[in-house]
Parts: sequence; structure tokens; C-alpha cells
Amino acid sequence: MSENAPVDQEASNARRGRAASGGAAARRAARSGGGPGTQLTYIKRKINVYEVLDEEGLALIEQNTDTVLEEIGIIFRDDAEALQLWKEAGADVKGEHVHFPKGLCRSLLKTAPSVYTQHARNAERSVHIGGNATVFAPVYGPPFVRDLDGVRRYATIEDFQNFVKLAYMAPSIHHSGGTVCEPVDVPVNKRHLDMIYSHIKYSDKPFMGSVTAPERAEDTVAMAKIVFGDDFVENNTVLTSLINANSPMVFDETMLGALKVYSRHNQACIVTPFILAGAMSPVTVAGTLTQVLAEVLAGASFTQLIRPGAPVLFGTFASSISMQSGAPTFGTPEPSLVSYGAAQLARRLGLPFRTGGSLCASKIPDAQAAYESANTLNSTILAGTNFVLHSAGWLEGGLASCYEKFMMDIDQLGMTQKFSEGVDLSENGQAMDAIRQVGPGSHYLGCDHTQANFQTAFYRSNIADNNSYEQWLAEGEKTAPQRANELARRWLESYEAPHLDQGIDDGLKDFIASKKASMADAFT
Repeated sequence: MSENAPVDQEASNARRGRAASGGAAARRAARSGGGPGTQLTYIKRKINVYEVLDEEGLALIEQNTDTVLEEIGIIFRDDAEALQLWKEAGADVKGEHVHFPKGLCRSLLKTAPSVYTQHARNAERSVHIGGNATVFAPVYGPPFVRDLDGVRRYATIEDFQNFVKLAYMAPSIHHSGGTVCEPVDVPVNKRHLDMIYSHIKYSDKPFMGSVTAPERAEDTVAMAKIVFGDDFVENNTVLTSLINANSPMVFDETMLGALKVYSRHNQACIVTPFILAGAMSPVTVAGTLTQVLAEVLAGASFTQLIRPGAPVLFGTFASSISMQSGAPTFGTPEPSLVSYGAAQLARRLGLPFRTGGSLCASKIPDAQAAYESANTLNSTILAGTNFVLHSAGWLEGGLASCYEKFMMDIDQLGMTQKFSEGVDLSENGQAMDAIRQVGPGSHYLGCDHTQANFQTAFYRSNIADNNSYEQWLAEGEKTAPQRANELARRWLESYEAPHLDQGIDDGLKDFIASKKASMADAFT
């Protein structure tokens, strides 16, 4: 972490005071889903990755990808600058089709970092992205919410702020994310200003930038500079933003415009083919991996034409579709295989990797949502994913952000974080003193080792009910979503904003007011 990274000293001191006074309670919280007073650092994985392709399989996918790039090519749509840059780099440009000589994209990507730090305005919340690090970020993009009254409706800026607050309070969420929901009550051309401000005002975790237009990306960078300073932004990474390929094999002018803005300012881009296999890629895992790698190589290497050394992530969002209805499906085996294979390909390129999350097609936070999300999250962590978008709150195939599911998901994220720590082989972890003390035929409930460790021994869920049937009846026969609903309400009622320097806050408000006054409202 840079020594020059900004630190909100007042907030930092307050947190240290809480930690010092927390004692055993703080340690217990760290072993559970935790609560608003507890924050966990990004995951430093101590478990092995799971790989599904051997060397021969990886080489075959890479060989097929080279064929796609050279013979079929990638379209860079409505961007004359991009086409000119590719031509100068040695690509064969025919209209908007770019054909890549073998090795060109990989050669360009040699300047991209394998690990980078995204700085938060509170340096204690900065994250490493790449290597053995895993960073959880919340749901991204839904236009609807399923609220705490069980109503599915269009999202508002209040919902957006609520999800930012919940993500800030969640111990196992390491990143504030981006479009946690789409606030449709704010004009399209102005809402990005309120969204970025909400991330800065209501959280001190790192956040993502707007990509819906190049000028909105520029506004994001300008607001980041108000927070961090011009020089710091130009020489460090404070934004990580999502650049989707328009699969199959097209990058459009909107995504390219945002990519160019962020790369020029040394800010990170997640180049992600958005794949519904069977519609936007072949129905096979190998075919999808070939297309994914081709799109990532083209888009990621383009960032290095803009600014060598700019951070870029190998992203993939792969789902299958129902061959009966055409609707996306989640938690199925094939997308997991794509994620595992893509992670291997990313490691061979030396790029940080993004995939997965807590994805489901269910319309409510029910058993289907739980199974599908668990299947997706499990493969996400075992693949060795570095940046996990949609970690919490995703419902209905990404059409809705759900308060109850958000709380249920972050409980699972806490379990995943604990699992990622691996096996404790310290003297205490070996527990030989306990085995000697208890001996054959007795039990461990009262031994010294158990008494010393019982408060922190096992993960404690904030959502699951592990009490007796009689106690469950006496407490109202509550379901997991009902318990999650109550927890979300308590968290929002107890929320306290992190300190934000008044001068920075005033500067942001002045910038937003000026930008909004310069244009008429637009809702399309």
C-alpha cells in the first residue's frame, strides 16, 4: 500500500477505539457474519485453487482463440481512434473489423500489472486485487428492488443509498461496488453523479465508476480527484470499473469510450464478456472459453494501447440459458466449468480475474435462490477469483436487488471468508493438549482447550436458526428471509456514516450542482 494513500484519521482512530474496547465480542464477531461494528479485510486465500483443464486443454483453447482473433476478428464499433490505434499497433483493420496477428494481444498485456491496490478514502479499507486476494463487491445493475415490505418495484436513489449503507456495514463485503441498483427516479444523464456521491458519502470502502457514457466516466474521475487529489489519482488506482463486451465479439462505442477514460487516468477496467451460452456464445464449455478468451484479449490489450501499465482484469460473466424458454439459468454445472477454465487462462496471462457471485434466477429469496447462489459462490472461491461482483443481493437473474437476500448472502460470504483461511496448523490448532487431557471415552465439552476456544471456534450464522423446534415455535416460526428482513431493518436503523472531510463534501456538492445545472433532465 502506498505511503501516500489518504487516511481519514478521525474515522481510523474511532475504529481502533472500538476494536480495543470490543475484546472477546469483537473476536466473536469476526467468527460470524459479524455486525455493523466489525470489518474484515479482503480475503488472503490459503486454500488451493481447483482446476478443470490440463496443459493440453489450455493450449487447445489458446490455439483456437488465436484462430478466432486472426481469422474472424473483433469489431470495434464506431470508434475511429480505436481502429487507428490498432492499425498502428500492427493489427489488420478492415472497416470496423480488427484482425490480430498471433501474439499481438499477449505482447501488449505484458505491461499490465498482475496485482494492484485499489485505494479507498480510508486507507484501512484499501484492497489488493490479484494474486491470492479475493474481494467481495455487492450486486450490480438491477433496475428493480424487492423491498423490505416484499414489494417488487423500480429502484430509487433511497434504495441505492440503503444498499451502499448495508455494504458499508457488512464485515465480509470489502468493496462498495457500483450500480447496486438503478435509481430510476433520478434523470438518466444525472443519476451517475448522485450514485458516485452516495458511495463516497455513505461508505469509506473502494467503489466503482460510471461506464454508461464517456463523459460520465470523466465525471467519476473528477469526483475521485476531489476526494484523493489530482496527482494521487493519476499515479494510483482508486476506481475499478466494469467494461462489458457486446458478445459475440463486439466492443461498442459506449464501453470503449469509458475504457479509454479510465485507462488514460490509470484506473482499472474489468473487461468482461457478458455471456448467455447458447445465445451469445456456443453451447459448449470449450467453445465459450475460446470466445471469452478472444474477447478479453482484444479488450484488455486495448487498455495497454491507451496507457501501458494501466490495471486491467480478465472478467467473465457466463451463464447458460433454458433451451426451452431462452431465459438465463444460474447455479448449473456448465457455467462453473467456464469459470474454472477462465480463471486458469487468466493466471496464464498474469491478469487478475473476475467472475461469479451469488447468482440465481429465482424471483424471491427461497430455496432455489439459495441453492443456485451457493453453487455459484462455491465455484467462484475455488476458482481463485480476485474480484467478485454480485456477491450479495442478486435476485431474478439480475433484474432485482433484494434486501433480504443481501443479508442472507453476506452471511454466506462470511462463511466463505472463514473457509478461505484454510487449516490452522498452529499449536492451538493442532489441539494436542486437548487430546491428551480428554483421552479415550470422554468428551471435549469441559476441557481447557474447548473452554479457551469456544467463543471463536466455529462460524456463527446471523441468519440460520439452530435452536430447538420448541424455541423456534415460541419465537414466531420465522423463516430465514424473515430473520434477514429484521436484521436489515436493524442495520439501517443503526447506521452511522463514516467521517467525510467537510471541505471534500462541499467540493463534491459544488461539482454536482454545477454539472446538473449545465444540462436539462433526460430520462432516456
